[in-house]
Formats: sequence, structure tokens, C-alpha cells
Amino acid sequence: MLLHSLFISTSSTISKTLTPYKTLTLALLFPRRLSSMAAAAGEDALRRALAEKQAAADAQAEAVRAIKARAGASEAEVDAAVEALKALRVEAGATAKRLAAAAAAAGSNGGGGDWAGSREAFRQAVVNTLERRLFYIPSFKIYRGVAGLYDYGPPGCAVKSNVLAFWRQHFVLEENMLEVDCPCVTPEVVLKASGHVDKFTDLMVKDEKTGTCYRADHLLKDFCKEKLEKDPKLSPEQAAELKHVLAVLDDLSADELGAKIKEYGITAPDTKNPLSEPYPFNLMFQTSIGPSGLSPGYMRPETAQGIFVNFKDLYYYNGNKLPFAAAQIGQAFRNEISPRQGLLRVREFTLAEIEHFVDPEDKSHPKFGDVADLEFLMFPRELQLAGESAKPMILREAVSKGTVNNETLGYFIGRVYLFLTRLGIDKDRLRFRQHLPNEMAHYAADCWDAEIECSYGWIECVGIADRSAYDLRAHTEKSGVPLVAYEKFAEPKEVEKLVIVPSKKELGLAFKGNQKMVVEALEAMSEKEALEMKSALESKGEVDFHVCTLGKDVVIKQNMVSISIEKKKEHQRVFTPSVIEPSFGIGRIIYCLFEHSFYTRPSKSEDEQLNVFRFPPLVAPIKCTVFPLVKSQEFDDVAKVIAKSLTAAGISHIIDITGTSIGKRYARTDEIGVPFAVTVDSTTSVTIRERDSKEQIRVEVDKVASVMKEVADGQSTWADVTSRFPAHTQPDKD
Repeated sequence: MLLHSLFISTSSTISKTLTPYKTLTLALLFPRRLSSMAAAAGEDALRRALAEKQAAADAQAEAVRAIKARAGASEAEVDAAVEALKALRVEAGATAKRLAAAAAAAGSNGGGGDWAGSREAFRQAVVNTLERRLFYIPSFKIYRGVAGLYDYGPPGCAVKSNVLAFWRQHFVLEENMLEVDCPCVTPEVVLKASGHVDKFTDLMVKDEKTGTCYRADHLLKDFCKEKLEKDPKLSPEQAAELKHVLAVLDDLSADELGAKIKEYGITAPDTKNPLSEPYPFNLMFQTSIGPSGLSPGYMRPETAQGIFVNFKDLYYYNGNKLPFAAAQIGQAFRNEISPRQGLLRVREFTLAEIEHFVDPEDKSHPKFGDVADLEFLMFPRELQLAGESAKPMILREAVSKGTVNNETLGYFIGRVYLFLTRLGIDKDRLRFRQHLPNEMAHYAADCWDAEIECSYGWIECVGIADRSAYDLRAHTEKSGVPLVAYEKFAEPKEVEKLVIVPSKKELGLAFKGNQKMVVEALEAMSEKEALEMKSALESKGEVDFHVCTLGKDVVIKQNMVSISIEKKKEHQRVFTPSVIEPSFGIGRIIYCLFEHSFYTRPSKSEDEQLNVFRFPPLVAPIKCTVFPLVKSQEFDDVAKVIAKSLTAAGISHIIDITGTSIGKRYARTDEIGVPFAVTVDSTTSVTIRERDSKEQIRVEVDKVASVMKEVADGQSTWADVTSRFPAHTQPDKD
């Protein structure tokens, strides 16, 4: 009922917000640009030119003052000097404007941006339409809302549901993945093992007077960007310094970040009060499990850990075979310090994550050939470090050259590309950016982000990482349960094995209560460390040995440990699998899809603009609408018959028998992205209109449901259907 009442609200059909822009799309606001290196060079040249023109204007101003002060100067001489000064100031002003435009273009994260005002206007038009048509709204709105929390309304829920259904089809079903559903509340010990308790932090600063909190890196980033875009007096050297700060922002320690904030005189944005020193803030929501409060827990910041801790059972369920993948869709929670950018940075969000477990010695993929010939924008680290732009690359070549670490990682990059473009993401505003060395986790073999360009710049929406064996090893060490896989040999193999046998008796006499920690440290030695200890013990009889859990060195004597290399026959290889992890931020993908799908077109009168979402049928919240052309019982009855057949076929639809003009009804459906409209203008056949082309065909009443199912499910395209049914030539009335 709510969606129906929303749909028939005639007052919200036409947006006047974008009248000056005529047909407005994101593509018009983000033309392809020169490489970032060329843009940077042009910006530096403009800064030098502006400095020269300002110096010339200052010198001419001094000359004007000198002429005016000189006795006997003629009026003509003064006028000429003043005119020359005006001309120099005009030139300086024009150069300043060109510099501001160049700086704004360069400031959009290296990938695409035009005039900032156009981006803002476009974004506001999209957001206004989304909130007015209840795609999403701020949560707890009647209580003034809470930053970073949003509710999806009826059409938003439908889009989200369709995106997740396609994700499940494209990945879980087509790749035979094992789907799990784990709790959102996670015991502290699990997140301690994964590193989240100690390291899942952002640096925060506080307004020293009001206590308002801000992310320190965001304040510094905003300051640098604003100076670069809006301060024409910056010298090329000052601009280069600010760009360097932006480039190394993720590497700055708390002390370095605090020093820069002080150096630049950055204050609280709202009050201009001084800020505290930066300090770490853990982004997880903490809770306790049970009434005693003695069992700490957290709302999970990601869904992956639930898969890792279940590896042993999933491996058994899969017949003890590798490779295999497990997948999970669920809510995750991050207590963002200062959430902004709408759906792009929120405190509760939906993640869809895949953990593909593979033998670290064989990361080939049997289906890599299915995606190997795809060509799309890739942004490897060498292009980033050289200051160049993303370039189209063929996936096969990227893998064969080692740009992408292995076939399995490449396969998932290709599958992610297909998923996003089939949803409706513009392939020209989609790129895969490789993590720079300063972004990579120490254990990761390679990592790429699928970034989508929207009015906020390039936004990371999917991360595809080869995380090596870090996660399973961490949980093995913390839990004591070996999360390993096995490869059985056809014939036993003779292998050399390092054997470390601590003498618990001698160690107990020497270290008493610390015996266990010393034993564990000895058994955990690498082969290199153990052989060095063996050599030292044989030559000296004792050796200093650092026990990290004790935080000090202890003396190990020859009678305390036996170290040897023995030959053994083994029937199987035991190893910890590597994991390839594609992680999808569903809310971010949906918001970018909203922007990529939005455009406006003039009404028949051309004095107002109509908002349209060009959602593919795959993700459209409603697949079709059913309209009687005029208010009559006969047409209403036919409309109800068609609606019943659509329901039976599983096609989401709306029936509108209000009698409002057909043009207004078309405009209302276009604004929420309904791809097809069925108009009942006869009792035997009807017209079906396609949203974007506004083409119409005639179809018999009893065939409507089957035709709609074909195009809604992607079995046929609109072009396929139009080739089989006669065109309806009556002009569109919107």
C-alpha cells in the first residue's frame, strides 16, 4: 500500500531542480580527461604564470602610485598607467580561474571530475529524488536522525533485494559456493585473533572546548584539497608539498598527523576551536554476551571471520577437497567517527563476501579462460607511482605479465567486472586499482579494488585480495585447532623434517613457572633459527634466546633441547590454504548504480525536466506497470486480469486505475526506474512501452505475462521482443 500511494503521488512527478541542465547525466558532468601527469604539469605552469602576472600587477600598482605622487604628472599619463594596471589584473583573474578549474579537476582522486558545482548539483538532484521517492531516508527521521544510519524504503528494498539475488546467482550458484550465515555478535577472542581488537582503528581528534570528534586524516585531507582547489596564491612548491601530504596520508603516524594539523593551523570545522592531539579510536561497537558482562564481544566489522572459524567443518563438508569457496551476505558494523557521503560511509551496512580457499602452491583456475579476454580499465601500482591514469588492459595479459599475481585472483577480478557492468554500472567509469605498497597488509600477496566513479570521485566498492594464509594461521594459533588441508600422495615421499625436542625436565628446573612459554618459543622456531641455535650450542654449549612472551632473553644450554634434521616418509602433505577474498560493499554499489542510472529529459512542453532512472530490468524495483488508458470498467477488468497473470509469473508490478493522464503516469513510473509500462487500450491487445527509448509494441493480452518474464529475467532483450511484435506508432504522451 505504501509503495502504491507513493507511486500515484502526482505532485512529485516532475523535478524543477535541474531545469537549466536540460538532459543531465553523470557522463556529461565527467568527461574523459588528460592524464593526471599532464594535468599536474598544466596546473604547475598556471601557478607560475599567475605568480608572474600578480607580480607584474603589483609592480604596475607601485608605478601608478609613483606617477600620482609625482608633481606635474598629466591626467593622460595617470589614466594610461591605471588602464595598464586594470589589464594586468584582468589577466591575473583569468589565470586564477583557469588554475581553480585545473586544481578542481586534478583533485578528484586522479580519475574524473569537472566543475565541482556541477557535481554538487547533480548529486543533489539524485539524492532529492531518491529521498522523495523513498528509495532511502535517514533513520529515526522524526527524532532528527543519527549520522551514518539510513533506512531503505520500498523501492530501495526492492533494488537491494534484486542486487543481492543477482550476486547470489552470479557467484554462489554459478561457482558452486558454500553459503553460510553467521551471527553479527562476535566473541572478543575471535576478533583478537584476527587483529581487529588491536588494530581496527582510525586516528581521531576532539574539539577541545565542545568535545566534538573528527577523523584526523579527513581534516588534513580536506584542508589540502581546499587549498589546492581554491587558493590561487599557492606557489608550485607549496602545491607540491600539499600533494605529497595527500599521497602519504595513509602512512602518517599519530605524531606526524598531529604535527601537520598544527603546522597548517587546522581547527575544528564547526567552531574554529583548537583540536586535541590525534589518538586511536577502535571502530567496532563493543557489547557483552550474557548478563554478567564477563564475556566481552563486538558487533562484527566484517562477515569474513565467521567463514574462517568454520573452515574445518566446511572443508569436511566439501569432501576434504580444495579449492572451494564459502560465501556470506550479512550486516556489518563500524562506529565511524564522522560519517559522511550518504550511503557511502555508514555505521551499519550490508557486505557480501567470498573466501576462496586454494592451495598456495597452485593458484591456477580452471575457468580463467572464460574471462581472460575481457578488457577494462586497470590501474596497476606502476601507473599510479608514475602519476599516470588507468589504462584499458586485457586480463590475460595482466596475469601473464605478473601485474595480477595469479589466475585465481584474475578470475575473480573478471567476474566482478561482469557482475558490476550487468547491474548497470558504466564500464567507462569503473576501474580496478592495485593497492600501493603502503596500503598492502604485510601478509597479502596482491590486492585490487574495484572503484566506481560517482559525484564524490572514485569510490572503492569491491576489494579483491589474495590474503595468503594469514587468517587461518591466526585462528589456528589462537584456538589451538589446526585449520589445515591435506594432499594425499599416490606414493609415500621421503622428506627432510626439522625435529625440535625440548627437554621439559631441564627447562622446568631452569625456568620453573616460565617453562611452558620457553617450550612454546623453542617449538615455534623457524628452520633457520633452529639450525643457527644448533650450531651455537655445539660450538659454545649455550646460547641467548629471546622469548617474546616473557619479553626478555634467556640462556638455553645444550642439555635443554635437541635439534635435528631427520628423513621421514610421508603419505600426505599438510598445509594451510591461501584465501582469495572478494568483498562487496552492497550499499556503495547501489548508490553508484543510482547515480549511473539517473538522467533527466524534457517534458513535451520542454519547460520542465523529467527525472528517470534507467535501471536494467535485472535490478529495477518494479518490472512493469499496468494502466488502463481511460477510466472504464471494461479496461479496468482487463488490467486486473493482466495483473493476476503477472503475479502468477512472479513479475513485480503496479496496477494504476486512477484515471490520471497517461503522460503523468508514464513520468511517475520512469522516475522510480520501472522499465516497462503496459497500457490497456483494447480488450484483446495492449501496448507495451519501453522506458528509455519510449518505443511501443502491440501484444495480445494473454501473452503479456510471458513477454514481461522474458525481458525481466534477461532471457530476451527489448530488441528481440520488438522484432517479434508489431510497433505501436501512437506518440508517447509524456
